[in-house]
Amino acid sequence: MLDTTINKLSSLERESFLEQIMQLPVLDTHTHLVGERLCARNFWEIADYFWLNRELQTGGYPAGASELPEEERISGFLEAYQGTRNTLMNIVFTQIMRELYGIEITDAASIRQADAFVQSAYQTPGWAQDIADRLNVKRFVVNYAEHVDFQGTREPAILMPRIDGKLGGWANELIASAQPMERLQELALEIDELLGSYRAQGCPGVMTTLPQYEASANRRVQLAQGCAKDDALMELLHAVCAAAEKHGLLVQLFLGVERSWCGEAFPANDTARVLKLTALFEAYACPFELVIASELNNLDVVQAAWNFPNVSVGGMWWFNFRVSTYRDSMQYRIEAISAMKSSLVVSDARCMEWSYGKIWLIKKLLGQFLWEQLADGWVDREIVLQVAEDWLYRSAAKRYGL
Repeated sequence: MLDTTINKLSSLERESFLEQIMQLPVLDTHTHLVGERLCARNFWEIADYFWLNRELQTGGYPAGASELPEEERISGFLEAYQGTRNTLMNIVFTQIMRELYGIEITDAASIRQADAFVQSAYQTPGWAQDIADRLNVKRFVVNYAEHVDFQGTREPAILMPRIDGKLGGWANELIASAQPMERLQELALEIDELLGSYRAQGCPGVMTTLPQYEASANRRVQLAQGCAKDDALMELLHAVCAAAEKHGLLVQLFLGVERSWCGEAFPANDTARVLKLTALFEAYACPFELVIASELNNLDVVQAAWNFPNVSVGGMWWFNFRVSTYRDSMQYRIEAISAMKSSLVVSDARCMEWSYGKIWLIKKLLGQFLWEQLADGWVDREIVLQVAEDWLYRSAAKRYGL
């Protein structure tokens, strides 16, 4: 009887702790939300989310399902949904339907009912803010100025301008130039002016993805006509970091996704990926935030944050957004670096419903992980709650100047 009572008490304490984690504030550091249309307009804008769609395809869902007649589309979705109930995004989708709309997807009638609920909620004033409030999401980051005005919410988005498109164009200019070093000097002035304008707008930093690269930041190159694109890219990164340092901006680097090998994005592990960038972290005093999509680089970014005071680790991106990689990454982070050097939330969501679902998952995983740390005696309750709030909100809020 005593053992049963102790176990019940422990279970109640665990549930109380997990609920406390669910109530903590959040800053979603990377989204594709559009301010004038934050929420899904119908069921299919939730059901066809890329990550869920890929998992459904493993269960037989047709790649071109959106082009099918409605009855075939619904039938195909139901069969694939039931066949992938074990997968992570299926679990998250089920949570979205259950908690936001109070519905279980079981048959064609439930899909039609869900569609009616989603359409009705979309027309409800304040629905976007209501979704954010359910998990206490305070702010969201977007990458385009026209997306910043979050209609129907209390706060606008944070703008982190995206420059990867510009980087690619600049690199092509250097390759094509008869005098690439002269053009590089001109581009450095343009980059300085551009980042100065971002600072004047109140942006905390700039964001860019980077493809796999052979060049290394510690090897400076005198660019010649027809130079390698990787060398041009690395010299441009030096110019970006110098301008960011001058204007007090953060450089947010998204790494680990390759798009040049085939028509699909694919994760690419590279043991030297972060190593090749370390000379930038050493040479420039601007803050860096590293966001990784490749599993084997999760420890590398923590090592970078451990070695360089101006480097922090961002959330889990693309193919890293899985229970297994989250758990490993949280273990790397908690034992090596201050919680104020780590952010956990990158929803990558295109509607508020999926931001809710993915943040619900992150909080659930975080609560379970920190409870284990607490139960095993590594840290006490005060410390784990501090870590949770830093990882979910305070770390990014400080870096972004909130």
